[in-house]
Amino acid sequence: MAKRIASDKKDRKTIFRQYGYQDTIANLVQQTKDLYLADDIPWVVGYSGGKDSTATLQIVWKALSELPKKKQHKTVHVISTDTLVENPIVALWVEKALDLLNEAAAEQDLPIKAHRLTPEVKDRFWVNLIGKGYPAPRPKFRWCTSRLKIAPSNKFISEIVNKSGEAILVLGTRKAESSARAANMKKYEQGSTRSLLNKNKELDRVWVYTPISEWQNDDVWQFLHQDKNSWGVSNKHLQAMYSDATEDGECPIVVDTSTPSCGDSRFGCFVCTLVGEDKSMTAMIMNDAEKEWMLPLLELRTKWLDITDPNLEQKNKKIDLERDLREFRRMNGSLTLHNDRLVHGPYKQSYRAQLLEAVLKAERIARQNAPKAIKDLQLISLEEIQEIRRIWVIEKHEIEDLVPKIYGNIAGKSYPGSELDMSHTFKTGDMQLLFDICKEEFGDEEVANSHYELIRNLIHVEYQYRTMVRRSKLFTQLGSVLQKYVFDSEKEALSFALAKKNSSDQINDYLENEPLEDNMLFKDAMGS
Repeated sequence: MAKRIASDKKDRKTIFRQYGYQDTIANLVQQTKDLYLADDIPWVVGYSGGKDSTATLQIVWKALSELPKKKQHKTVHVISTDTLVENPIVALWVEKALDLLNEAAAEQDLPIKAHRLTPEVKDRFWVNLIGKGYPAPRPKFRWCTSRLKIAPSNKFISEIVNKSGEAILVLGTRKAESSARAANMKKYEQGSTRSLLNKNKELDRVWVYTPISEWQNDDVWQFLHQDKNSWGVSNKHLQAMYSDATEDGECPIVVDTSTPSCGDSRFGCFVCTLVGEDKSMTAMIMNDAEKEWMLPLLELRTKWLDITDPNLEQKNKKIDLERDLREFRRMNGSLTLHNDRLVHGPYKQSYRAQLLEAVLKAERIARQNAPKAIKDLQLISLEEIQEIRRIWVIEKHEIEDLVPKIYGNIAGKSYPGSELDMSHTFKTGDMQLLFDICKEEFGDEEVANSHYELIRNLIHVEYQYRTMVRRSKLFTQLGSVLQKYVFDSEKEALSFALAKKNSSDQINDYLENEPLEDNMLFKDAMGS
């Protein structure tokens, strides 16, 4: 289907109206040059491969290329954060763009250097979801953004600041993106003490420059079409990627301010559960039969992670079903009440094992059907699988050591990761025998499983200290395990938590309603 490019209506709001296209771009490039030459503070350009960051980088590139070599006195670092759970099409696009960027900068002898940033292993999505058992991100527990996106870039920028004292962060954020974004940008503009630069709300000694902050969506596309990309990326291909990610596969003609123009699509993590639907990946699959290989990724999110639903009744059902997949205790073993229900903690061992199996299976199927360029697609790395195994065995005392078996069943080959020193305290048959004894003794499966985990964890804690000369922390560790499993079932734990809450409420009511001088507790404390 042919793509239709948005028409340029006379009454359409545009940054180019006052001075015209050429002069507006020339003025912005000159402004960028002046800012670059004003000091020795290094620049860091945020680049996602999307339209806004591409336009911003093109402005910076044009500014640098127009300066004489002797005035190109400081490096411009271009950073792109790969969460490792990005839409594979977009991730491949960005990876190629970064390679082209470094090659072009070297050929043109410009002080520009691109960096692909990734989260530390401990912060990666699957390590936290499957390894630690964090429930899929949601608005009130959005644990992913800081770990996957913010931490890698902040670490890089902080290193620049530590070396140079300050840094200028160049971003492609625009006020027209949303009313919330506009309000936030205006807030920091008003509090700024430097012309054209705003303070960074998270990092000290970091200034923010947003050259296209006043641009509209169509201004960005007009610039990308009229100015050739400086490092060899096809901006037409970029627009085609956005178009493929819209439901109707078109760039509609703009008839009024409510008409969405091409490029409103949002690319992000294919596992994201903070939105109701991954519209961009869904549209890509619908618009191009050659992208149907991504279906397993879409289904992975929908079947195993998503608890959103436009229907409130269905959403509540999903939430209740997910509660059953999580332990009734928090990660540290504590109990928390909300509306007289226990707030459930991490995913249970059985569900985490199913999740790992599902990810490996989705990866295998996607690889089988993916085009040649993505045949080596990796949804989860061996490094992450090894960390998941370590967390399960060493931190959670799950000495059944399920990872090698799960990997072997799905991959059809032996697990290639290194062995864990403490992974084989007992054989599989021994652990099954222990569970069978607990089941026979207690009958109820939940109670039996609780006692099984208690005994297993106590044994493993003792095993971990077997070679230590000083075992002073052994009893503390054993005590923590005993405290975590003090309740046999959720029913028992809830009963205790409610009784504790009621007692606390009664004491508080008494203290609030009784005069202080008549309060017996007060008199006893005073010795009267």
